[in-house]
Amino acid sequence: MDLTVEIYSIIKYLPREETYALSDQLRRSAVSIPSNIAEGQGRNSDKEFVNFLSIARGSLWELETQIEICERLSYIDSSQKENVLTQTEEMGKMLNALAHSIELKSKN
Repeated sequence: MDLTVEIYSIIKYLPREETYALSDQLRRSAVSIPSNIAEGQGRNSDKEFVNFLSIARGSLWELETQIEICERLSYIDSSQKENVLTQTEEMGKMLNALAHSIELKSKN
């Protein structure tokens, strides 16, 4: 959720013409990550949970791409981009580790 809050703070500085384009996409992908984790955790099976973690990873990669676009369009500077990408890298590692742990638990 900290990553989502960070993205929302960045969105405030994007140009008004991006309100229904890049800003909206950033919001959707940022909110999708914790939402899919929560939804997956609430499902009835480990298999479903792992599937939702996979969807969250996809949203994470989408967010990374959108942040790269923001920098290339000079909406954010390289330090802002690096800050977000550091967070997404850490989040990706956590999602992978959690999915792996659930898969191992399911096999036992």
